[in-house]
Amino acid sequence: MQIPDQIEREVLIDAPIERVWALITEAEHVGAWFSEAGAESDLRSGGAMRLSWEEHGSIEARVERVEPERLFAFRWPLFGETIAQGNSTLVEFSLAPEGEATRVKVVESGFAELAIPEDQQRRHVEENTEGWKGEVGHLVEHAERVTA
Repeated sequence: MQIPDQIEREVLIDAPIERVWALITEAEHVGAWFSEAGAESDLRSGGAMRLSWEEHGSIEARVERVEPERLFAFRWPLFGETIAQGNSTLVEFSLAPEGEATRVKVVESGFAELAIPEDQQRRHVEENTEGWKGEVGHLVEHAERVTA
């Protein structure tokens, strides 16, 4: 069975696009719904990101693309590693207005290019598939609780 190269999740958030943009790009929000132990981000292409979790520790990620209120992308490595060829995946958040709400599509890709054994690739896809189900839910809950 072939290992999927990407994970996709899509959700409609009952908030205007400028608010949703703030929720997925501003460190104070990212550190609340995604990496619960905090986040830091230099919001420009090539900028550094640090994502921290109580259970997993921290990782150093890199901002890849910033198109305000449309697209935010970052690359993150396997835990415990620094971004290098063959050890990271790309996470892209695409936003589109839908009436008063915002459609958010999250795509994580590059699993087939990870330089790890196939069983580890498969496990990484499975773990991140489950992870994004929860994280997208956390984003929706956070959007309902706060005003950006």
